[in-house]
Amino acid sequence: METKNIGLRDVEIADTKISDIDGDRGKLIYRGYDILDLTKNSTFEETAYLLLNDDLPTKADFEEFVQRLVDARDMPRQMQSNMRNWRKNADPMVMLQAFVVALAGYYDDNGESEEEINYQSAINLITKMPTIVASWERVRTGKDIVDPDPRLSHAGNFLNMLVGEKPDQETERIFDICLILHADHTFNASTFAAREVASTGAHMYSAISAAIGALSGPLHGGANHEVMKMLLDIKTVDNAESWVKERLAKSEKIMGMGHAVYKTYDPRAQVLKELSKKLAKKTGQPWYDITEKVEEVTIREMKKQKGIDIYPNVDLYSASLYYMLKIPPDLNTPIFAISRVAGWAAHVIEEKFARAAPKPVLYRPKANYVGKYCGPQGCEYKQLDLRQ
Repeated sequence: METKNIGLRDVEIADTKISDIDGDRGKLIYRGYDILDLTKNSTFEETAYLLLNDDLPTKADFEEFVQRLVDARDMPRQMQSNMRNWRKNADPMVMLQAFVVALAGYYDDNGESEEEINYQSAINLITKMPTIVASWERVRTGKDIVDPDPRLSHAGNFLNMLVGEKPDQETERIFDICLILHADHTFNASTFAAREVASTGAHMYSAISAAIGALSGPLHGGANHEVMKMLLDIKTVDNAESWVKERLAKSEKIMGMGHAVYKTYDPRAQVLKELSKKLAKKTGQPWYDITEKVEEVTIREMKKQKGIDIYPNVDLYSASLYYMLKIPPDLNTPIFAISRVAGWAAHVIEEKFARAAPKPVLYRPKANYVGKYCGPQGCEYKQLDLRQ
């Protein structure tokens, strides 16, 4: 197999015990548990514990874990003051990346061992990243920051901090399921970035900051923002078919359709589609109907024009769902990050402490030089005034 210049597609680089994808059957598992089962029965807090600890918690373990999350929700007041000095139109992902790595300067995480220190760092990040994102939204819109509420769940607390209004039980549960669905997805670009940095022995905050940088790219986490731009451009269900056909005629990509791994329906998209439908019915907004029409026309036209089967990915229905939850479109990718940090942290710990490998190994891939060649002796250096 030719492994160069293919973005490491299908190249196995490490073992992992955290998650697995069956792209042909459309299955995603976290630590052996089917994602569809977790979305029906679990919570984000319990799923985060599962990813970090390799099994579901006992009642006592769960209560202790949740309390640790709640106790660590606050962000430093100095960081809030610093936020107010930023340009209000700064990219939210740039802001998040900067403030996440800055956390290392505020906290000296404690523990009896290096693994426990990393575990505490993971808890700090899982619970503080939502506070950072929500606080930035309040600051940039000229509103007072809403402090974390220890009485609310992880999902409910974030929505409350973001919009200044406690969500009802159904809305809270819908967002909680969204967080579960985005919590991990094997060795995607951002997870690989986190693991590569972790392999150097760098601290958790640096590794997660690197992952955020990778996620910010439009070919990775930025796709859900692009989906919402598409829906806002289409405006009505009646416009959807002509809009999609026009883009396909120009060989342009329909955002939210197709996946590098899944050869059938992304299981996360199945759940998000139902949640979007439920929220659309509740709010009376048109975004689910427009999205469904985009899906229908894209599948039909791609099959007719190119003989290709294409299916929605996680971004297609998450965009409309977040929009109906009153989340600004440019916060879609930060929302992705506040969920995925649970998986990233689990991967960092697995990488640093060889939880699925014989020993920790520094990533050091080999490159094939194809640049300038001046013979075995190399190119001759000429002084500046002698160059033509």
